[in-house]
Amino acid sequence: MSEVNREHPRLILHDFISPEECKELEFIHKSCSTIGYRPNVFSTTLSHLIATNSPHLIIPFVSIRERLKEKIEETFGCEYELFIEFTGLISWCRGASIGWHSDDNRQYLKQRDFAAVCYLNSYDKDFKGGLFRFQSGEPATVAPSAGDVIMYTADDRNIHSVDEVTDGERLTLAMWFSRDSSHDEDSKLVSRLSQCEPLGFPLPLPASSNMYWFCPHQEADEMIGFDICVARLRLLGFDVHSLQDEGRSSSDASEQLMGPLQIAKGGELLTREFTNILHALQVVQFYHWKASEVEISKVEDDTVEEVKAISQDQLETINALKSVFLPDLGLVSTVLGYSCSNGDRKESLDLTDISPAILSWEEYTCKLLKMLLSSLPQWKTYQTIHKVESG
Repeated sequence: MSEVNREHPRLILHDFISPEECKELEFIHKSCSTIGYRPNVFSTTLSHLIATNSPHLIIPFVSIRERLKEKIEETFGCEYELFIEFTGLISWCRGASIGWHSDDNRQYLKQRDFAAVCYLNSYDKDFKGGLFRFQSGEPATVAPSAGDVIMYTADDRNIHSVDEVTDGERLTLAMWFSRDSSHDEDSKLVSRLSQCEPLGFPLPLPASSNMYWFCPHQEADEMIGFDICVARLRLLGFDVHSLQDEGRSSSDASEQLMGPLQIAKGGELLTREFTNILHALQVVQFYHWKASEVEISKVEDDTVEEVKAISQDQLETINALKSVFLPDLGLVSTVLGYSCSNGDRKESLDLTDISPAILSWEEYTCKLLKMLLSSLPQWKTYQTIHKVESG
């Protein structure tokens, strides 16, 4: 590795994160994300995973966080203790951009010393635009592939910008590091995990509905927009049928996503009930991620969930919910879709395959939960989230 330029301390690493790790983090983000901190940006933080009863989904981050922290310390010759200040999955969709800035350019960000941006998908394949540019020094522009990482100091030696995304969803794992122990993310996360130690099988619990409502113009009528959970299901070809008081007015509609629901596709309804919209979304996104494996397991699995034709009443409920949560399908495609995608599998995702996907998702969840519960005692002792070798 070449010596880091002192004037503009930064490093680009290729294939630092494996393709499978990228896909797993993409699954987590697309089944858990909320409206982000900037227009047309979506985010998934570790504290949000805990708050929505999905703390086990922190496990896939653990090894990656450790490797990034070690590489930051090695790259920048840190002869002091470094703390992880923030970890989050962040996607930038069509219209998102940010001008020239350093990552410590606000008083409340002065604790940030180093940054790492890990790309989970690829420029020109999964998104267009959204190039990362440094104002001075080399490299000046980063056109990333999935697995690439940019590391740099968070001060004005690395002023940078992100071009406007013109198509697709630019997905990253963003991390910041600090010398200030009072901004240690780990101790805060361990405290939250200790307060809500999971018991039994964890089903996700949605946050407040406004955290999932995308509105293209903040000042506009709040009904102009869409619910990102319903939208992500729709992008994979599925509609939502609520089992709660079908006669409710649209003002109560958000509550229908918090309760039991079913999913439908192509005139058919899966009779299997999901606890809420996040439960359905996690299973479907998991299915999208693991489709090829699910196809194989389906041959070995005798359990087949019943699929029925949609009745007229059910169709009316589906359409009523769609009119509330997806009033403008064109906006959904513009913001979350990718017009040049050639790997879109939504047409191949079938209701009859959801059954083995549910079982696979439950096995995956149980595995992560077991790892979380076995790690938590050590995390509490050391007040850090780290990889714990199973005894």
